[in-house]
Amino acid sequence: MSVNRTAPAVGAVVALTLALSACSTLTGVTSPAAARDRATDAKHHGHPVDCAKAKCVALTFDGGPSAPTPKLLDVLKRENVHATFFLQGKGHSAKYPQTIRRMAAEQHEIGNHTWSHQDLTKLDAKQIRAEIQPVQNDIEEATGKAPTLMRPPHGTTNDDVSKTLKHLGLSQILWSVTAKDFATTDTALIKRRVLEQTRRDGIILLHERYAGTIPAVPGIIKDLRRQGYTFVTVPQLMSPATPQPGQVYRP
Repeated sequence: MSVNRTAPAVGAVVALTLALSACSTLTGVTSPAAARDRATDAKHHGHPVDCAKAKCVALTFDGGPSAPTPKLLDVLKRENVHATFFLQGKGHSAKYPQTIRRMAAEQHEIGNHTWSHQDLTKLDAKQIRAEIQPVQNDIEEATGKAPTLMRPPHGTTNDDVSKTLKHLGLSQILWSVTAKDFATTDTALIKRRVLEQTRRDGIILLHERYAGTIPAVPGIIKDLRRQGYTFVTVPQLMSPATPQPGQVYRP
């Protein structure tokens, strides 16, 4: 993979648009804010932040756990930020169970990012289950609780994928902010891309296993807090709504 140290933030937006264009047969996409608004008559879930009132944003990380993940957890603990982690299977979830247990103990939300990062729209229902279930098992074994959230690789999904994931009890969480940190080691660029794209009720996508990402996180947190943002997990962003199996959520 080539390393791009100079591409402008607009490239990240284009990448997201292209990824989500694969959702051409997808219906019923819901924003976290819309889900929350529809549930205004429901009881608030006791989260410390009400995102109907606060300026919330969700920080999410894909593709872990990996060797650098504890360093990220140290940063999040120091900053008192709870994130949402979408864990990958092959070489990750079975290899680092202690890190997964730490995520759960420190009140981060844990989701599924498939076993081998395949485009789910190119798989049949049996193959999708084979991508999902081993990661569910690894996370449940480590924490005692199976995930209810997942993130489709590349953001590609459709109604057939949604139908299978509904049977598996999983809702799909897409994103609104991408730093393309898989393509650069430039920490300042990663930070700038995140800051330029973040809006209220946004979902930020990062990958802690890439060298430039963890060093960017403290500055991202500091600058977004200065702009009045409060960091929450994805379920907290949607509360009092509860993410529904098979549903796709995208800011």
